Order: sequence, then structure tokens, then C-alpha cells
Amino acid sequence: MKKDRKVRLRVFLIVWIVLIVGLLAAVLIVGLGRGENESIREAMRDLVLHDRNKISFFGLKVNPAVGSAYIVTAVLLIAALLIRIFAIPRFKTVPGKLQAVIEKAVDFFGGMASERASRWVTFVSAYIFSAGVYIFFSTVFELFGIQALSAESRSITLPAPLADINGALAMGVLSFVVILGAGLFSNGPKGALRVLKDFSLPISMSFRLYGALLSGLLVSELVYHYVALSFVLPVIVGVLFTLLHAIIQTYVLTVLVSIFYGEAVEPFKKKNKKRSRKNLESESEGVKE
Repeated sequence: MKKDRKVRLRVFLIVWIVLIVGLLAAVLIVGLGRGENESIREAMRDLVLHDRNKISFFGLKVNPAVGSAYIVTAVLLIAALLIRIFAIPRFKTVPGKLQAVIEKAVDFFGGMASERASRWVTFVSAYIFSAGVYIFFSTVFELFGIQALSAESRSITLPAPLADINGALAMGVLSFVVILGAGLFSNGPKGALRVLKDFSLPISMSFRLYGALLSGLLVSELVYHYVALSFVLPVIVGVLFTLLHAIIQTYVLTVLVSIFYGEAVEPFKKKNKKRSRKNLESESEGVKE
């Protein structure tokens, strides 16, 4: 039995190596001279500015990331509804695989919120959980390569929602509004003013998301564009870049939101009462003596 397995493994490896060598030979012999419909410069420009290849949405020409955002949102809402109806009522003391994954995620974000916030921990843990899940699956979305037709009837691949500056700004501004509202309801106008001092916070969070996801998208597009690199390598680059960005950006934004939220809801320290006049006079007399 062991010998048979070893033989099968060797045959599989040999076939796999032959296929890879054959693909590389085909690339070198045939693929290097093929023409491209658009230059790499045009492709990069469209990924950043979205001035071409827009999609039609109820008669309006919008960026493809809008369609991606609606798809991700719909999938997450449907999945949450199904989990709430069918999975959660069946949770047991000894968790199964799905229950263990959900509990680990909830505990992770809940622990992150409880460490940094002193008030309304349940609210901020629910928010960073929702934001983290959206960021992760919005980033992983580009791995599926969902196709759509542009307004000019071209076949395009829908990008990650947060690879568009508008999607990243929406996430950053929403997080800032949550922090600002927490400061206002917790400490009144003074709490809101304390949050408003960091006016660059929504911009920094938005550009951090946008820059990280766009850089990964540009690298992937660069690899896919050239035929010599378009076999085997995109699988490694695309998966590694996408998963790495998804994990890092989810962690970074949720940590930042929990930190700033904790600072916003932190009560103001009461100033020490001024010393009485008698104490001041007695101290001054002691100094004179």
C-alpha cells in the first residue's frame, strides 16, 4: 500500500512538472508577441481614476466598485440572516466548527473593545465586528473575479469595493461619526470637541484603506497584464496579497476605531479644588518665617 502511494505521488509530481514546463514553453514560444487591447498605462489609470469602463446602474454610469459594494453587502446580510435563523438556535455547549469560528470572531472583537473602551462596550464591539467583517470580505471579493458588462459593453472584472476612494472614504467617515457620536453622548459637547481635534482621523483611516488595497490591485493587474507572468504566478501573488491586505487592514482599522472610541468615551478628570484662602495664608506665613 505504501509503495503504491509513493508511486502515485511520483507520477502526480511528474505530470504536474511536465504541465508547468509545457505552459512556460508555450508562453516563451507563442505568448510573448501577442498584442494587447489596452496598454498597461491605460489599465493602471482606469483602476485609479475609474474614468473608463463604468457600469450602468439604473441608468446612471457609476464606478464598478459600487456594484461590488452592493454584492458584498447583500451576501453578508443574507449570510447573517441565515446564521441567525438556522445556526444560532442550534448552538450547543460543545461547539461545532461553525459555532467555534463565530464565537472566536465575537470574542476577538469583543475583547478588543473591552480592553480600550469603558462605556458602551457592546455597541463598539458590534460596530468593529461589522466593519471588520465587511473590510475582510470586501478585500477577498476580488479573488472571485466576478465579471460584469460596462456601459460600453466591455467585459470587466469587478474590483474590491474599498479599492475605490469613495468606498474607503465612506468607511473612514462612518467610523469617525461613530467615534464623534460616542464622545458627544458620553461627555457632552466637550467630548465632541475632543474628538473634533483629530480632524485628520477620517482622512487617515480612509487613505490607509484605499492605498493598501489599491496597491495590491495594481500589483495584481501588472502581473496579469504581461503574458510571461500570467501563468501560475498570479495565483500566488493574488492570493497572498489579497489575504495579507484583508487581515492587516481589518486588524488596523478595528484597532484604531477601538482606541479612538475609548478615548472619546473616557470621562474627563475632575480638576483638583483650589486651595482655600486660609491654607494659602498659612503657607505664605510659613515661608516668611
